[in-house]
Amino acid sequence: MIGVDLAKSVFQLHGASMTGQPKFRKKLSRQGFADFMAKQPPAIVVMEACGSAHYWAREMSRRGHDVKLIAPHYVKPFVKRQKNDAVDAEAIVIAAQRPEMRFVEPKETLNKSPLRQH
Repeated sequence: MIGVDLAKSVFQLHGASMTGQPKFRKKLSRQGFADFMAKQPPAIVVMEACGSAHYWAREMSRRGHDVKLIAPHYVKPFVKRQKNDAVDAEAIVIAAQRPEMRFVEPKETLNKSPLRQH
């Protein structure tokens, strides 16, 4: 399972086994994140639901990953110490492993209708 804290330019990743054992922590640029995830075997990728999370969910699904989005207010109780992006990524993984966790369905691309000409 890989928890991802999305930010404007740098993403924090927290990789853990399904039993919660930490495997890795990484800080990657947007391009570095895309490249890193393309090389990973299929995994459960978990992110907080936000505008860019839906885009990244589609990108990760195309790379063979199973993507889950969590509403931010469900992650907050799992932040164990001083809030920062790395701690948030770990909290995302911990929250996702809870059996009662509810996930947000990733949005497909927006279907924009063409402008009407009068």
